[in-house]
Amino acid sequence: MAVAAAQKNREMFAIKKSYSIENGYPSRRRSLVDDARFETIVVKQTKQTVLDEARVKANDSSLESSVPQAPEQNPQVDELPCKQEEILPSGEKDEEKDAGLTEEEVVLQNAASESPEAEKEVVRAAVVVRLRDGMGSLGRILKAVETFHGTVAHLESRQSRSEGVMFDVLIKVDMARVNLLQLIRSLRQTSSFGSVSLLAENNVNVKAPWFPKHASELDNCNHLMTKYEPDLDMNHPGFADQVYRARRKEIAEIAFSYKYGDPIPYIEYTETENKTWSAVFVRVKELMQKHACSEYIAVFKKLEDEKIFVQERIPQLQEMSDFLRRNTGFTLRPAAGLLTARDFLASLSFRIFQSTQYVRHINSPYHTPEPDCIHELLGHMPLLADPSFAQFSQEIGLASLGASDEEIEKLSTVYWFTVEFGLCKEKDEVKAYGAGLLSAYGELLHAISDKPEHRAFDPASTAVQPYQDQEYQPIYYVAESFEDAKEKFRRWVSTMSRPFEVRFNPHTERVEVLDSVEKLDTLISQLNTEILHLTNAIDKLRQPFC
Repeated sequence: MAVAAAQKNREMFAIKKSYSIENGYPSRRRSLVDDARFETIVVKQTKQTVLDEARVKANDSSLESSVPQAPEQNPQVDELPCKQEEILPSGEKDEEKDAGLTEEEVVLQNAASESPEAEKEVVRAAVVVRLRDGMGSLGRILKAVETFHGTVAHLESRQSRSEGVMFDVLIKVDMARVNLLQLIRSLRQTSSFGSVSLLAENNVNVKAPWFPKHASELDNCNHLMTKYEPDLDMNHPGFADQVYRARRKEIAEIAFSYKYGDPIPYIEYTETENKTWSAVFVRVKELMQKHACSEYIAVFKKLEDEKIFVQERIPQLQEMSDFLRRNTGFTLRPAAGLLTARDFLASLSFRIFQSTQYVRHINSPYHTPEPDCIHELLGHMPLLADPSFAQFSQEIGLASLGASDEEIEKLSTVYWFTVEFGLCKEKDEVKAYGAGLLSAYGELLHAISDKPEHRAFDPASTAVQPYQDQEYQPIYYVAESFEDAKEKFRRWVSTMSRPFEVRFNPHTERVEVLDSVEKLDTLISQLNTEILHLTNAIDKLRQPFC
């Protein structure tokens, strides 16, 4: 029950349903970047509402008594960790002091309200107290912990960098949730302390969002951005085509019913759908020899040799997934439409690409206002079969796990300017590797022309660059190579605010949070074994032939 309560409270600010026009999302916008920005706005609004309600409730309850009492005990005023006249600075009202209820306290308060058992459950929490009057105030903290029936598990101090504060004290306590809330309020009302901050419960960051640890949990990562769709926007090429709309709904239902471990559903594509594929396939094949990067061309040829890429028919996702698994370990999962940025990026962590199976309208074969299977198959799949590019894609996914909403926006923007619209240098020529370019010949020709601005790829500046999803991009980022892009990306990701590191364990197929010495020891042991094998291989290669 306690674990479930903690999980619920950690997710309390997340949006639980698919985003769509009923959330106020403008239907014309369709890109991964804008999706991430919309998610940030809605989550902030939800969070602010929850916090405001909790603060009002806390302030109302504080009016009942200016001095909080610990449950199961009625300490006298002189037994509290401070004298009555020291509780508040001169002229400061009690309700004003309580107005700064933090997000962590709201989460803790909600967890305590789950049940009487949850209220009394002993948890470990870290509290930072800033001392105005020096270490002489430390005794008051310890007395307060004793008063509210807590146990000190760890205590350390350092000189403070805050103006008007002498020391910062970190104290970890084991205490019932309800007592912990009262302890914080009691300490916060003491004028000797500059501020009091709750950091964590059960040594888990209470603000860390849930994210999938195994590919099976991607069943919970299928929230759609239902925006520019034939049923919703009259400017969609298929809006007036009832047959097309019914077909889209049919294929979407197939994707919605898919679960981890199921075979990818077979789609019997119609003559019209195969005709649309054929028109785009011929055009892409004409242009790729001159404008696509060598990695794309090499895999495209392999797909043709294995009869997966043929002009007459649309490849099935299952045969493409099998091809990717053999080459880079990537697999495919059917998606009903454009996923939210967080859900889509999370799937890349497991080397899984969520792909649509429906086809763009025949009246607009060379452009689609939303991702369709032609965009996925011709744009994304060839490079997902390249080892270097596959690793880069997975690293973007891993960086997204547990990232803040603002960082998801930045990661989405980097993805937009690389995986979707990226250019790279090849023998002093600029070539395309972005899926949005390789599956849309109009923008491809625009991108390699002298009309747009070409900038050197730098993740820090790329992540905050305004993008364009209604017309051709005015700016494109050019990488020196995939390896150069990966190295720059790794350095940039290391500056993100996420307070933990993750890795994908290929043996267990799980994402592991590297948050303990034991896990790091295991990883180091595995790496030492790999280094030993590499060293032995190098030594053997250097030996002269007999």
